[in-house]
Amino acid sequence: MDVAALIPQFGGLAFTIIAFIGAISVIVAVHEYGHYIVGRWSGIFPEVFSLGFGPVLWSRMDKRGTRWQIAAIPMGGFVKFLGDADAASGKDIAAMEAAEEDPERLRKTMHGAPLWARAATVAAGPVFNFVLSAFIFAGLFLWQGKPVDEMIVGSLKPVPGVENGLAVGDEILSVGGVALPAREDRTAWQAFEATLPDETVLTYVVDRDGQQQEVRGPHFRPAYVSLVTPRGAADDVGMAPGDFITHVDGAPIASFDALREAVVASEGRPLLLDVLRDGEPLEFALTARRTDLPTADGGFETRWLVGLQGGLMFDIATEPMSPWRALSLGANSVWATIEGTFSGISHMITGKISTCNISGPIGIAETSGSLAGQSLMDYIGLIAALSTAIGLINLFPVPVLDGGHLMFFAYEAVTGRQPNQKVMQALMMLGVAMVLSLMVFSIGNDLFC
Repeated sequence: MDVAALIPQFGGLAFTIIAFIGAISVIVAVHEYGHYIVGRWSGIFPEVFSLGFGPVLWSRMDKRGTRWQIAAIPMGGFVKFLGDADAASGKDIAAMEAAEEDPERLRKTMHGAPLWARAATVAAGPVFNFVLSAFIFAGLFLWQGKPVDEMIVGSLKPVPGVENGLAVGDEILSVGGVALPAREDRTAWQAFEATLPDETVLTYVVDRDGQQQEVRGPHFRPAYVSLVTPRGAADDVGMAPGDFITHVDGAPIASFDALREAVVASEGRPLLLDVLRDGEPLEFALTARRTDLPTADGGFETRWLVGLQGGLMFDIATEPMSPWRALSLGANSVWATIEGTFSGISHMITGKISTCNISGPIGIAETSGSLAGQSLMDYIGLIAALSTAIGLINLFPVPVLDGGHLMFFAYEAVTGRQPNQKVMQALMMLGVAMVLSLMVFSIGNDLFC
């Protein structure tokens, strides 16, 4: 299904809101369910499971006595356990004093349960986020399959005005007289693509049914748009996946590398792109933006970008992937997301990259809507990445977050006593102030960066 075709029916803003709420709801539901189920298994009684905050829109009581509810503000959720005064698990002094008269009831409270039970319950939310991410990434790997080792054509993309002599099943041996390098050698691949002439038609040597043949076809990596980066310059002017760029400032181009060179050379000067979309000529005026990009060594580099991703003029053939291999790659993707997050934070702290890289709810909503409209798989991948990020942020040692509670539990484990209640309340207020400050800062980035 072409999801993008449905957007005008709903309206762009409504579609964005639906995509954002859908993504956040899945992530929050899994996070809070982690708290709920591990708390229940640990003998702590969950009184309320809520998706959202504010006025309750729907609720029901289950047979165990837990109230499940959906609230009006879909920006999070909470599980309120016995003995909690609020959604942040502050201690209900009156309830705890009453529970102290009944050891069995005291054991079921969040603040009277053994330390291990409380710590496991709190840690379960972020852990469930990581598990969700790993399974989503694994599902995407299973769906996409494993690209075969050889450069075999799995499917062809139609290139306007160019007759394609390649066929599905062809193994490409050379392009423009240059043999293909090993797939895993990124440096050799960059050098290979740099040697290809910026011509609309190139000569390919292929292995077809066991025989080598020479055929003519479109550029190996044409000026074809496979994905429009959300909130980028191209997204702002309405470019879309499937667009073919034919000219930049009136000069013809045939490859995505030629487009990249023109963007870098512009250094922020406005560009005029001539585009073919479903055979219809269009023009887009846009200006490249300086953007911080992660590098293979864990650092960042700043480049001029318009927010377009290219692709080959064919899809590489794939083969089925084992579930265990997919799960392993999924776990690796979670770890790579965590490493990338820490790298970004450290580079922002040292001033090496801009703090504009911090997105708030508006930016995340726009990204959700844009990706949902372009590609369902990319939207699902965004949910996995966001789930990892939310799980990681919740582990930061900030009072009011899960990591703050774990910090208090660590203090209790070392000293043998719970922190002073007044100190806890003061630190909780500080934590709320820190979270709200970050929220305001990120929204400012969404509006002004």
